[in-house]
Amino acid sequence: MQNVLIIGGGAGGSAILQMLLESDYMRVCGIADINLAAPAVQKAKQWGIPVSTDYRDFYKDDVHMVVNVTGSDEVQQELPLHFPKSTVIIPGGIANVLVRLITEKEHFISLLSEESHKQNIIFNSIEEGMVGIDRNGHINFLNKSASRMLEVKAELAIGRPIHEFITASELPHTYESGRTELNRELVLPNGAKIVSSRFPMVDEHGETIGAFAVFKDISEVVSLAEQITDLKEVQTMLQAIIQSSDDAISVVDENGNGLLVNPAYTRITGLQMEEVIGQPASADISEGESMHLKALQTRKPYRGVNLKVGPANREVIVNVAPIIVDDKLKGSVGVIHDTTEIRSLMKELDRARSIIRTLESKYTFDDIIGLSPEMQLSLQQAKLAAQTLVTVLLRGESGTGKELFAHAIHSASERKYNKFVRVNCAALTEELLDSELFGYEEGALPGIKSGEKRGLFEEANNGSIFLDEIGELSPAIQSKLLRVLQEHETLRIGSTTPIPVNVRVIASTNANMEKALLEGTFREDLYYRLNRMPILIPPLRKRKQDIPRIADRLLLKLNQEYGRNVETVTDKALQLLRLYDWPGNVRELENVLSRAMIFMQMNDKVLTEEHIPLNMIKAPEAKHEVTFESSVPLQEQLDTIERGILQHALKQFNGNKSKTAKQLEISLRTLYYKLEKYGLS
Repeated sequence: MQNVLIIGGGAGGSAILQMLLESDYMRVCGIADINLAAPAVQKAKQWGIPVSTDYRDFYKDDVHMVVNVTGSDEVQQELPLHFPKSTVIIPGGIANVLVRLITEKEHFISLLSEESHKQNIIFNSIEEGMVGIDRNGHINFLNKSASRMLEVKAELAIGRPIHEFITASELPHTYESGRTELNRELVLPNGAKIVSSRFPMVDEHGETIGAFAVFKDISEVVSLAEQITDLKEVQTMLQAIIQSSDDAISVVDENGNGLLVNPAYTRITGLQMEEVIGQPASADISEGESMHLKALQTRKPYRGVNLKVGPANREVIVNVAPIIVDDKLKGSVGVIHDTTEIRSLMKELDRARSIIRTLESKYTFDDIIGLSPEMQLSLQQAKLAAQTLVTVLLRGESGTGKELFAHAIHSASERKYNKFVRVNCAALTEELLDSELFGYEEGALPGIKSGEKRGLFEEANNGSIFLDEIGELSPAIQSKLLRVLQEHETLRIGSTTPIPVNVRVIASTNANMEKALLEGTFREDLYYRLNRMPILIPPLRKRKQDIPRIADRLLLKLNQEYGRNVETVTDKALQLLRLYDWPGNVRELENVLSRAMIFMQMNDKVLTEEHIPLNMIKAPEAKHEVTFESSVPLQEQLDTIERGILQHALKQFNGNKSKTAKQLEISLRTLYYKLEKYGLS
């Protein structure tokens, strides 16, 4: 037994160790490597082989052979000085050559065995019977189908004369004549009728060494013909169904290449058959991920997936399912539903709802658009407030939608069938606001000779009153409002008889109420009464991801006002809108879209970046002002802006492309395309 020391625990050391572990006459006595975490060192520990960081730690007289796989010339020069002359020192290069040769040998042996196994599988898997004889007419091979038809086990037939099992066999004659005979009928001893074809077997030198026959039971052939006829009928029926379907149908093979599409597919996607058949399943996708490929990867169906297909970017819903036969994946089939008409009807429905709400002068929570966490929190608080009678204070900048929230709270409350009264506290003088809110008795006001007036608190009895810009109230009116909140009664000007009222107060302000308290311009007790349910509505600059949805809703409103039919805003136009900080919030966004729509052609249906009035979104209030150069082409400026947005988003999410695509509300495929376009990693 030869003791072998391996120096170097990397990939080469691992290969040498594996080879020696399988040897019966060589034993690994140790592994040396300066890195005890090296793969060969770890494997040696598992086998109980000594390891060390220095080869000198091993007793040199017990080592018969040293294999150096460190790759270090210095180590190679030191080894002969340390070990006796009788010790064989093998450089790593020679060892690697040996390992490679052994590996290749095992590889070729494995390939040969595998090919032989495949041939046996094929030989024994075919339905036809096969039998072969040698020069002496003895059977030398018999497949399973032949064994079944002859009703004899292969191991009993091999080496026996062919005539013992097929009395009328002409195989010996075929061997002698060397001629091929095709489709000859023959009756087996068990009465089965077969059709046989016989062939001589010739070696590479042209010498006949035997003969073999391929035969099949005629009854099976007849059965197969009947099955083929049935399959053709089924195929004809399936083709008729597929061709007549109004939904697009596409079929791909197991590799994801197109096999079949129907006429509806061409109509919906705009792609001709030759553009799809034989092409990858992603060939028809203009935006999104191919569900065919996903179904093939996971072997699971996918339903209701929104995609854009074809050169026209048609919006569709896709259902895809894998085709599995006998537990083998054969491909996948997809059904594509065109949603253009459905989406058009949905827009018409939204337009109708918007008209109805305008006629009723009220809004609901469905009219409030916002998927940002800040807006979702505000909506949750508002919905909670709607279910109680608590006084609500809506806080936020001008144009954020405080009145919309007030309408929605009223519409979702038990008071929705009663009046909703809106009062702009900043638009009226103190005297006029006093008379409007609380009313007056006959002769109470100078200049008004007769008549009395009910105040708005009386008008809103059992309903809700919205006090917009509550921070603008004078001290006197603040005092009267406090009485309404505390005593639930109002007092007309010129009267001493209080009138009980049951009214829900919803107030709003964009002022710094805490500063007003410190300056003494707003009553502290009234503030605490109003501030029992404060709801902060975030500005638009903090929820720019909502701009596309808000823009779509504003288009519906502006289309009604201007008698237009603008359907959508392009992605590049939305990118421009996202760059601006919108100090005027949604109201300012509506103003910009309104101006853009005014200067569009009457038949234009798509609002592009060219329609955006750039001078309106260059206000100095924007935190990140965008500079536009008239001398530079618009597309080049847009590309520069888009590239900056992508860089910022990637940096924000530490290069995570999935999160970046989700934040920018684009598909992962579109993101990769844009990153490649701008040379970003």
